[in-house]
Amino acid sequence: MQAPGVWTWGQENKIYACMMVFFFSNMIENQMMSTGAFEITLNDVPVWSKLESGHLPSMQQLVQILENEMKMNVHMDTLSPHRS
Repeated sequence: MQAPGVWTWGQENKIYACMMVFFFSNMIENQMMSTGAFEITLNDVPVWSKLESGHLPSMQQLVQILENEMKMNVHMDTLSPHRS
C-alpha cells in the first residue's frame, strides 16, 4: 500500500510540515478560544464555565476548584449506601 501524498510531502519537507502543523494548530486554538466556550467538567459535572464566569480560571483557582470537587465526591461516596 502506497503512503498518501501528504505524508510523503511531509517526510520530504519536514521543516515546512512542522511549520504548517504549528500554524494550523494555533489557528484552531484561536478559533476555539474566540467563541468564549471554555468549560471544565469532572465526572460529567461542570465545575467551571467561562461563559458563566466571564474569565478563564487562574492556575490557583483551577487547582482549588478541582480539590474541592474531589473532596466533595469522596465525602458523597462515604455517605451513600453501597449496594451489594
